Amino acid sequence: MAPGIRIAPSILAADFTRLGEQIAEVEAAGADQIHIDVMDGRFVPNITMGPLVVQAARRATRLPLDVHLMIVEPERHIPAFVEVGANIISVHVETCPHLHRTVQQIREAGASPSVVLNPHSPAVLVQEILPFVDMVLVMTVNPGFGGQAFIPETLPKIRELRRLSATLNPTLHIQVDGGIDPHTAPQVVAHGANVLVAGTSIFGAESGIGAAMAALRSAAGQ
Repeated sequence: MAPGIRIAPSILAADFTRLGEQIAEVEAAGADQIHIDVMDGRFVPNITMGPLVVQAARRATRLPLDVHLMIVEPERHIPAFVEVGANIISVHVETCPHLHRTVQQIREAGASPSVVLNPHSPAVLVQEILPFVDMVLVMTVNPGFGGQAFIPETLPKIRELRRLSATLNPTLHIQVDGGIDPHTAPQVVAHGANVLVAGTSIFGAESGIGAAMAALRSAAGQ
């Protein structure tokens, strides 16, 4: 059976002039973890946050910090992110020629390891690593920018990962990131996802953060 639903607001969409306040607001609204997108301008075209922002987020909340490394050579930077408070570190299979070693490095550093699949990458790429990770992140948009439209063709991959996890890692979390809102949340949950990353639909909601969080959780069946 899949683990319970978790909501992971992505601070990529937050107002950085009020970052601490907005993290506190999503925590008060029932967030389960805080998602932090790290981009290097090489693996993806955008450049975003580094360890200093993770350190600031750590001071703002007690929630787990879920750090998504959209960077080349992530193994060079894992110790720095764990040192400043990252609890979960996700690395892309597309950037890791020695994925098992990198996963081991994350766990030995004291964080929970996760691997990421781009929209075009098939589930079979992570089949051999599933017993060694705590989570798989399925990108439901192309990585690099917030506010993109959900790619529905990624749904069968989520279902396939949940099927594989039944025998290889029954407690596996399957996270989805990209275009997640009250319309797409029921679809990804129905296919087996249980950790929902949402940025624009939470921080950019006209109804406010609290109402947006409640709507997303309700849509996810909780």
